[in-house]
Amino acid sequence: MRPLLIVNPQSSGGKTGKIFDGMLAPIRRILGEVDVARTERARHAVDLAREAALDGRETVVAVGGDGSIHEVVNGLMQARDRGATGTRLGIIGAGTGGDLCRTLKLNRRLDRFCTAIASGSARPLDVGRISYETHGGERAEAFFINVLSAGMGGLVDQIVSQTSRALGNTLAYTMASLRGLVRSRVGRVRCVAALRGETRELELATRNVAICNGRFFGSGMQVAPMARADDGVFDVIDLGGAPPVRFAAVSTGMYTGSHIRHPDVRHFQCDRIELTLLNRDVEPVFLLDVDGEPLGRLPLTVTLEPRAIQVLAPAD
Repeated sequence: MRPLLIVNPQSSGGKTGKIFDGMLAPIRRILGEVDVARTERARHAVDLAREAALDGRETVVAVGGDGSIHEVVNGLMQARDRGATGTRLGIIGAGTGGDLCRTLKLNRRLDRFCTAIASGSARPLDVGRISYETHGGERAEAFFINVLSAGMGGLVDQIVSQTSRALGNTLAYTMASLRGLVRSRVGRVRCVAALRGETRELELATRNVAICNGRFFGSGMQVAPMARADDGVFDVIDLGGAPPVRFAAVSTGMYTGSHIRHPDVRHFQCDRIELTLLNRDVEPVFLLDVDGEPLGRLPLTVTLEPRAIQVLAPAD
């Protein structure tokens, strides 16, 4: 069965939809004949990927940004829960952030993406299974493959979605982060974390806490430079609750990874974690960022699914 390309025409501010027809010829030169499905609504890629995997498709390719990859991963994991475990994930990065591509060391060139897919060389990656509260107050479940954060991250996601990309993706995220910092509040978060059966409970005072499978978020911020996406653990990075000016200095260090040495920053590992917001008055601005998507808010439970998905990417 031919590879299925799931294309998000809205990725990269709509640029992908405008240029994709021109991408097809070079894609076919490397991959051969492919099938194409274009998404038509939010979360549509979840449905397309799930049905493709249940139909026995060997390769499903996400064409878009981190949000597009997130949706395809969710579809493949839903199919996995129903017994369909044989579908591999390919990536053609064409979006705003490109953070999972950075973690996977996928060169952001069309020919390199296609060569990685055509090689057939797949590496198993861990996936996070989450239970959270939607913006409407209902319980929901989903998956993430890169980084989930709680606090300012979800607020920045909302701002990014309303920001022009005319000056570039990194600048868009930087400007959104500054606006998000002004509006952010310190959350008091009860954290129950487990690692290989040993559990501990602590309380965090933080503007943002990140549960990391991958290394990057926010269009190149190296939030967890030590993270590996296949090591069976999450790296949790608590950025602390410093006043805005000092917090901005900590955040700037994420572009190099130097923030890890800052005394405000805490790092620990887990394979399961529960987060509950204690000061509910900050709830409107203490939001979830799930692979770059603003899905909802706390309370949150995250469980690691080890080596749950095969990704066509170079070995780390």
